[in-house]
Amino acid sequence: MDAEMKQGNPLLEALPPATDYLTYLTLVEQVLTEDNLPTLHQVLQDRELVTNIGWDLVHILLPLLPSSEECLQDVAAKGNPREVILKVTEALRLLEFEELEQDSDEEEEEEPKTGASSKAAAANIDESSTTAALHSDVLPPLPVLKFEVLLDLLSTLHGRVKAKYPSRFLATSLQAVLTAYNRATSHRDELTLSAIKLIKTLSGTKRPHLPPRTPSGNLLRTISNRMEPDPEAQSESPTVDEQTLTTRLFQSFLTHIMEDYILTISSKDDVPGFAWSSRLMEKYEPSRIVPGKKTYASRFAEEDTLKSRAAIVGQLVALAQDLGLKTSELVATIMDPENEKQGIPSEEDEPPNSAEDIPLSKTGALLLYTARTVKQELYTNVSSEDAPFIHIFPDHSTILQNYIGVIGQQTVGMEPEALLDAVLALGLIAVEKNAVGEPNDDDSFAKYLQTTSLISANSPSSSLRYHAHYLTSTTLRSHPSSIVRLTFIRDTLEHCPYENLKASAVTWLKGETLEANSNVPPSASSSSSHAAHDATHDTDSEDASIFSTPVALHTTAPFLFPDLTSTYTPTMDLSEAFIQFRQELGFYLAALNFYYLLLTAKPLHDVLDIRALRRESQLEGHYLTPLNEAVGRFKEALEEGGELVGNEGKEWVGQARGEVKLLEHVIGRVEMAGKAL
Repeated sequence: MDAEMKQGNPLLEALPPATDYLTYLTLVEQVLTEDNLPTLHQVLQDRELVTNIGWDLVHILLPLLPSSEECLQDVAAKGNPREVILKVTEALRLLEFEELEQDSDEEEEEEPKTGASSKAAAANIDESSTTAALHSDVLPPLPVLKFEVLLDLLSTLHGRVKAKYPSRFLATSLQAVLTAYNRATSHRDELTLSAIKLIKTLSGTKRPHLPPRTPSGNLLRTISNRMEPDPEAQSESPTVDEQTLTTRLFQSFLTHIMEDYILTISSKDDVPGFAWSSRLMEKYEPSRIVPGKKTYASRFAEEDTLKSRAAIVGQLVALAQDLGLKTSELVATIMDPENEKQGIPSEEDEPPNSAEDIPLSKTGALLLYTARTVKQELYTNVSSEDAPFIHIFPDHSTILQNYIGVIGQQTVGMEPEALLDAVLALGLIAVEKNAVGEPNDDDSFAKYLQTTSLISANSPSSSLRYHAHYLTSTTLRSHPSSIVRLTFIRDTLEHCPYENLKASAVTWLKGETLEANSNVPPSASSSSSHAAHDATHDTDSEDASIFSTPVALHTTAPFLFPDLTSTYTPTMDLSEAFIQFRQELGFYLAALNFYYLLLTAKPLHDVLDIRALRRESQLEGHYLTPLNEAVGRFKEALEEGGELVGNEGKEWVGQARGEVKLLEHVIGRVEMAGKAL
């Protein structure tokens, strides 16, 4: 090297043999800046030098990104790949994304509507990896850039390692990538695309990568360094078993990425996960689409954020196919009752000895299976015989047991919304295919309905609550025994602590009653009612449904119209009583409207013995009277200066008055119909 060039440049003057390698490394750490990175790049063309100090340069160069990427690629292309891999995985394990948390919300607001870097403009879940990316010339934050560059380095390094057991190096690297990926709370699209690119490169899949982010400044995303051979290369090639093990590592890694990516998606504007359930229902039940409201299908076709989200999962689905991950393997993982073993984040697992030692992510397998199945439903014309759908019993019932309420029944419906969306989507597909199956017994049937109904009560997402209610109602109606159906309805009315579910139970009871008595002639006599009642004890045929007799109403009446004399008393605390009143208003209205229908539907009076129901239940005294008196007190307390008004705003007071007036109106209708009876 020219003496004049060396003079005054410590990076050149101190080059070995002028100093030993350790001294030179210390010097680099002390004097390295962005300005002299081009000099270091020139120095790092010396293979022997990089072999001796390269792995220790990784932590020195990372903070200087993006300017230092070329030097990092020098290290990856010329250093000892086994040693550098250790440093890269160490850097990944130490990578922190905390500084992104404070700015993530602000960045999302400022993000151009045309999409951020590396985001794909695909509308459907089945988009391939050839989808064009939407570009931005804005570089991501440093932690995200570090992650992307470190994964690029791993692609180079693992490509250079020639070992009999390459899986031992790969297992360590993929664990480190997941450790870093799990820690991130924003910029998930960019991070996920980097992980996808890593799998494609190392596994040798044929699909091209998404177009890279448009670089800014002097950042070089394409490095042309000539890669040096592995200095410790082994002559023995990997065995078939080793290749199978390596493929299994990629498959497992992909399912974990799938889990983390989907479960961390924010559910803004009631788009839980991928809104699979809503998009399926739009196809299955187009008559239920609200006129003038934008459909979920159109939103995923038009909104950049949702298009990008779908394109990325499309990448993962396609890559899983390329890796040979069979649907049968996904189903076996999903149906396995064993809980997934959780590793310790700070500790590294021992490299596996065989493919059988490498589990798929249990949740990732479910999400991948759902993505495949929904894709087939939404975008592929296939016959029902070819579609990979499941049955409600025992398959979907097992899925609910394995994924919902795992911590305890009190958590049902509070799982990540993307997970609930996937689980409900599979159930909706099953009922659409009329694939209900046979429950093991009445208890397992009731347990299934309890879980889906709790989701409909507890989920914060209104769309998921609706889909869970639809699934519950449809499955309930599928049971051939009207006695079993009545038992579940009564148990819900009697024991369920959620008023919205009890209101649903009233709807189920009304539907069953009207359907069972749809052919009752106007002149039906009480004798025919008693005959039907007796027949119920002998058979449960369609002609002798228990809902066509007085039994169903008489057994549910105490829970439809509970004793409210101790709930609403003259000495009650008005504030507490009004809170309870508003919580139970939906149930009150559902029960009273159903009762009004029974009082005014003359053909049902004799068949269902409505007069005896009114007389024996004494609901006027213990239900209507205290409720009516409470309404009077609430009305007075909501007048100007009233006890319930306090410091409440006009909107709250107006809404409260409207609710009280509505119930007063319904009670008045019921009382008039009762007198007419």
